[in-house]
Amino acid sequence: MPFIALGALLASSFTVALAPGAHAADALLSQGRPATASSQEGDGYAAAAAVDGNLTGTWWASQWSDQQWLQVDLGQVSNLSRVVLTWESAYGKDYEIQASDNGNDWHTLTKVTGGDGGTDDLAVSGTGRYVRMQGLARSGGYGYSLWEFQVYGSTGGSTPPPASGAVKVEGGQGNWRLTVGGQPYTVKGVTWGPAVSDAPRYLPDVKAMGANTIRTWGTDGSSKALLDAAASHGIHVINGFWLQPGGGPGAGGCVDYVTDTTYKNSMLTEFAKWVDAYKSHPATLMWNVGNESVLGLQNCYGGAELEAQRNAYTSFVNDVAKKIHSIDPDHPVTSTDAWTGAWPYYKRNAPDLDLYAMNSYSNVCKVRQDWIDGGYTKPYIITETGPAGEWEVPNDANGVPDEPTDAQKADGYTKAWNCVTGHPGVALGATLFHYGTEHDFGGVWFNLVPDGLKRLSYYAVKKAYTGSTSGENTPPVISGMTVTPASSAPAGGEFTVHADVRDPDGDAVAYKVFLSGNYANGDKRLVEAQWRPTGNGNLTVTAPQKLGVWKVYMQAEDGHGNAGIETESVKVVAPPVSGTNLALNRPATASSFQQSYGDCPCTPALAVDGRADTRWASDWSDPQWFQVDLGSAKALRKLQLVWDPAYARSYEVQVSDDANTWRPVYSTTAGDGDVDTLDVSATGRYVRLQLTARGTGWGYSLHELGIYS
Repeated sequence: MPFIALGALLASSFTVALAPGAHAADALLSQGRPATASSQEGDGYAAAAAVDGNLTGTWWASQWSDQQWLQVDLGQVSNLSRVVLTWESAYGKDYEIQASDNGNDWHTLTKVTGGDGGTDDLAVSGTGRYVRMQGLARSGGYGYSLWEFQVYGSTGGSTPPPASGAVKVEGGQGNWRLTVGGQPYTVKGVTWGPAVSDAPRYLPDVKAMGANTIRTWGTDGSSKALLDAAASHGIHVINGFWLQPGGGPGAGGCVDYVTDTTYKNSMLTEFAKWVDAYKSHPATLMWNVGNESVLGLQNCYGGAELEAQRNAYTSFVNDVAKKIHSIDPDHPVTSTDAWTGAWPYYKRNAPDLDLYAMNSYSNVCKVRQDWIDGGYTKPYIITETGPAGEWEVPNDANGVPDEPTDAQKADGYTKAWNCVTGHPGVALGATLFHYGTEHDFGGVWFNLVPDGLKRLSYYAVKKAYTGSTSGENTPPVISGMTVTPASSAPAGGEFTVHADVRDPDGDAVAYKVFLSGNYANGDKRLVEAQWRPTGNGNLTVTAPQKLGVWKVYMQAEDGHGNAGIETESVKVVAPPVSGTNLALNRPATASSFQQSYGDCPCTPALAVDGRADTRWASDWSDPQWFQVDLGSAKALRKLQLVWDPAYARSYEVQVSDDANTWRPVYSTTAGDGDVDTLDVSATGRYVRLQLTARGTGWGYSLHELGIYS
């Protein structure tokens, strides 16, 4: 955090340009309006602090680099007369005040060079909805920091609301179009991820991308705030209704659509309630009933019953469509699924749908031909698309899905949009997946703005919708990322990450490294790793203690709100132990072993076979024991226990010369699984694990017991 100089706390009489006396018509337009910035120094220094009216208590602070910006959305195009910047001690020496009607195309109102902080009261002349301070040069080593950014003027023009009037699917076979109030409308959209409360913060950016539509999956009482915010930014909403089993394979629960009239009547009543509430809202574009349920029903039923359920589900969708039309004849109704094999069911059972909808990623370019081959008589929209998903890519050397690079993902959005627009008169647009901010496993795979950082994919979508990103500051590009050793990183040890990074704009790049245990323990979070640079594009990273395949993420940020993110997998294994493994392939016995469960039989011999992919597993009870016969008395120096997830919380290591009288050499009541590497000093022919308390509800399970001299 920049220090607060005493002078910054005192009223300053210095002005870069003295504004004429404020006219009575001039009003403070910026206070409390949505503000965004290229960066912020920490959680307490957000852009909103510069428009909250507090001149001495809160402030915005950027990261410590040049070319930072702060902007405010005035809500409508306004006549601008005056901008007042009250600087904290870290001020802008050179900067421009810029304005824009759309948040995309900027023009300069005034430029300041040689500023010395304090208060800059600038007379300006022009119009705009968005006003920003574009920093060019800082005064020192800190960033840019403003107590308050105040924009004065009068409301002259206004941001047009969404095109109003009835929404219709017009035309005929192969020559359809969507119209709003009689005007042609192509859906250029994104699926919506942020919280409703964050809509004022992010919708200006959605609009600046060239998007005119957002899609939701559920509609309820909270939707009004989102619809209101969307309308204020000239954006329409595809209002979704969720039906079980939504979300495709593995999600959403099961309903019997053949017999469960209670569920169907409940949903019909619920949906009708919200259609009636929002049918006249200017942001409403259409209604979307269900999401991927025809595909998802395969997780609930099979054979003839599955066919019956799919027919019953799509018949119910038709009942919903008829109900919606009876309440709201002015907005179309569609239903989304995840593969074109669902469309025959809609064709047969849901004639009241106005158009179809499809979620499709790497196969989106096949939708056109599938539509032709199916002989369909309704147009469609694509409600989710983008780069290849986790379920569509080949596995890497560690057996997990090989995530596309940033450049490949950006290309995926471009190709998807080209395929949508390549079916004119039938494909009426798309909502690309996903305008989300989660910075986790799924967020890095698909989100355009994880943690608010703009990716190459963000700019690919913007170019698709606006035709150009000329003049934009774009993210660093990472290429050639490798992990060494990729398949044998020692738990708690180190591995090397290499990547080549270039920034198209020559910006200084700051690095972060994250780890995700999604494939190791199901935790999709990204956790910052411990790492250090070692030169020539190499980083040395500390491996997790938990065994399994982890994802490693390199994140390169340019200080302008952009980031390049690449990821590879690393397999974390038990750390090597020097010396001879005395237990290897020696006779092993145990109190019990599982005859059949999962990969079993899991005999004792499998824990001393030198393989990490086999295991011994006991019955699911306490206590248990496992022992190895070394053949003769041996001096023991170290033991390594490589646990399966079913580990021992309490156990004792014992040695014996005759397998009758045992001597304890180690004990613990705080075992946590994964790998236990134990120093011992003992001599014996037999080594036994006396297992007294399990760490899970399963039994005890060892991939390997190594005993070293």
